[in-house]
Amino acid sequence: MVPHEGGRFSTLVDSERMLARMTQQLSRLEKRDWELWAIISLTGVLVSATLLAILFRAAFLSDNGIHFELTVSRPLAVGLFALLTLLNTYLVAKRFEVRRLREQFISSTLQNQVIEQQSFTDPLTEIYNRRSLDQIAGRFISSARRRKTPLTFLMVDADKFKQINTRFGHLTGDFVLAEIAGILKASIRGSDAAVRYGGDEFLILLADTMMAGAEIVIQRINTRLDDWNRCQHLEDFRVSLSIGSSEWQDGETLDEVLDAADRKMYDAKGP
Repeated sequence: MVPHEGGRFSTLVDSERMLARMTQQLSRLEKRDWELWAIISLTGVLVSATLLAILFRAAFLSDNGIHFELTVSRPLAVGLFALLTLLNTYLVAKRFEVRRLREQFISSTLQNQVIEQQSFTDPLTEIYNRRSLDQIAGRFISSARRRKTPLTFLMVDADKFKQINTRFGHLTGDFVLAEIAGILKASIRGSDAAVRYGGDEFLILLADTMMAGAEIVIQRINTRLDDWNRCQHLEDFRVSLSIGSSEWQDGETLDEVLDAADRKMYDAKGP
């Protein structure tokens, strides 16, 4: 499977697994529900057949029609009524139990999915956090190796970000980080992923992309950032980014390709 929508590849795969587990569990609950309906139906058939048999034996013909003479002792009548009442109560209780289990399972599964997704998402920038990097990168690398397609990493750093916090305050700094993340997400395809690598550092994974394609993405990022700066969100301050790229080679570890991208990113900063 190819990575999916703006760094949602990991979430998509996990969601598919979650939905598969949910479907399996719901199938089991539906089976129990059908079993209860089968018991109810069978019980109805047996009771009806028993009553017909009793009535048939008690019936006799006359010139004017069919007459019934049926005598049932009080203990037997009370016992039958109690048995039917207990059976119906049991079946109704079991149906409510199956419904309750189904609702609890769906609710807990969705809650667990939300918690898991939140644990891998940076709340400020709403992209993947550093904790999710190994999992996401592992899947991108596995896909590139299996499909024999290129994979390129971009290391992105906000230049002079400390000056933003010093001059404008940390709230403005958080705003800038969120805006940068938005620019990065808008500049990549649905098959790529964006990760908040550190405080003011970001990482982009470009699936099925060589270095030439990565340069196009870098130009796109810079163009969007220029448009953002022209809006003068920060007075007398222009936000800039240093970006380093490194293409993954089969046999290369994640640390090695990240180190290469990191070195190129610092080279881009200049002296």
